[in-house]
Amino acid sequence: MGRFIYRAHIWLGVVVAVPVLAWATSGLLYAWPGAVEGGKIEVIDAARVRVSPTEAVRRAHEFAGRQLPTTALTLLTRDGRPVYQAVGGMGADSLLIDAETGAVIRTPPPSVLTRYFRQAHFYYFAGSWQVALLILLAALASLSALTGIYLNVKWWTQKR
Repeated sequence: MGRFIYRAHIWLGVVVAVPVLAWATSGLLYAWPGAVEGGKIEVIDAARVRVSPTEAVRRAHEFAGRQLPTTALTLLTRDGRPVYQAVGGMGADSLLIDAETGAVIRTPPPSVLTRYFRQAHFYYFAGSWQVALLILLAALASLSALTGIYLNVKWWTQKR
């Protein structure tokens, strides 16, 4: 029985270590300034904002050629310029509307480091299985810890 628990502990440790390593490295990446988009907070110069939120949404609709299902409109600084980011619901792409000129562009895809951070840190790759996967990994980590405690107690009592 002890040999089975020892082997189970080793394999549980290996299985649990991979997602923990990904989570830890992605957290360190977020702490590295400028590595992850949105990791740097910049002050918005209100004097440079010439386009109203209503006008920004109107321009986004014009750019798309239809009424967009906009669920969020955020004013932020990107590359030193104030821009609105219009986010569409249910997986729609977002658009950037320059708050000074009103020019509209599609939001560029995130960098490789940003994609890694989002996938590894928040388990976005799991989609609708995200919560179930996190619960499963937490259960396996708990089982690994319990088998480790059992093996330590057994070793300690045999030593005495």
